[in-house]
Parts: sequence; C-alpha cells; structure tokens
Amino acid sequence: MKIRKKPAVKTVTAKKGARVAKAAPRAKKVAEKSVTFTVRADVGKTVYLAGCFNKWSPTGKQMLDKKNAGVYTTTVKLAPGTYQYKFVIDGTWCADPECADFVQNEHGTLNSVITVK
Repeated sequence: MKIRKKPAVKTVTAKKGARVAKAAPRAKKVAEKSVTFTVRADVGKTVYLAGCFNKWSPTGKQMLDKKNAGVYTTTVKLAPGTYQYKFVIDGTWCADPECADFVQNEHGTLNSVITVK
C-alpha cells in the first residue's frame, strides 16, 4: 500500500470573472532636499536647531561654528512642505532673525517658517 503525501502548498485558481485582490500601488518616494540653516551668535555658544521636523527637540540637531566666526550652520534633509523651527542658543529659544515668515505659537512667541519646494 502506497501512502501519498499532501502537497505543502495549495494551489488556488480564480474562476472566470472572479475579482482578485491586487497589491496597493507603492507610494512614490518624495525627493528630500538638503536645507541649510544659519544663525549668528557669539563665538563659543551652544546652538541647536529645533522644529516640527525633529519633534521640537531642543538638542536634536546641533549647529556648528566651523570657522569660529560666530556663524552656526547645519543641514537637514526635508521633503517638500512647510516647516516651523527655532534656534536654541545656550538654552534660549530664538526665532530666526533672518527669516521674514513666522507664526505665533501656543506659547505666545514666534516660530520661524520655511517652505521647501
């Protein structure tokens, strides 16, 4: 007597006119752009960039004064959109003095606004 083993995988065939689920189309990846933020502050300060793009972390993205001239910069990759941000200089939150676009926040102070296209 022979024992037949069942196949490990079942084969299912669709009937004519039956609907077959298709995988959802993949969302196109939006190209991020490198955006450089710059602020002037006294030499030797500790400067960070905080914004909606890093959950307003006051120490999320440190800015560096590479030439020891009081010009702090950092670059982040952002998808197209509108973002609010501030600088944190030695623990003090500051709007960008060079940015003309701003909104009032829930603390009664101003957030700078940048639009990435």
